[in-house]
Amino acid sequence: MIRATRPRIKRDSTIPLINVVFLMLIYFLLAGTLAPPLDPDLELIDTAELEGRDPPDAIILHSDGTLSFRGLPTDPESYLSRNSAGPVRIVPDKNVSGQRLIEVTGVLRRLGAPSVFLVTRQALE
Repeated sequence: MIRATRPRIKRDSTIPLINVVFLMLIYFLLAGTLAPPLDPDLELIDTAELEGRDPPDAIILHSDGTLSFRGLPTDPESYLSRNSAGPVRIVPDKNVSGQRLIEVTGVLRRLGAPSVFLVTRQALE
């Protein structure tokens, strides 16, 4: 005699899911407490109202493509001859063409500047 067997319904076990969630909870609790909290009496300085200024050793690249250093017109050759061989910082006007900016940085590198940094608004704030 052939017995009819009922198909078994396989139940999804939620225990592995609970274990994973529990382990994640433990992980985030431990990871969150590793950094020591700031002193509750500490009041941080608000710099939102400060006016940004150019670094004193930076070359200013104006929108018309001219360069100035400390308010006086200059060119890459004379700037490098008068200043140390350290990194050169350029503060470009936002309206200067990218081609002129690349041209100036290329000339500075060819003349021996070890590195050329662009100073942006975010860096000044």
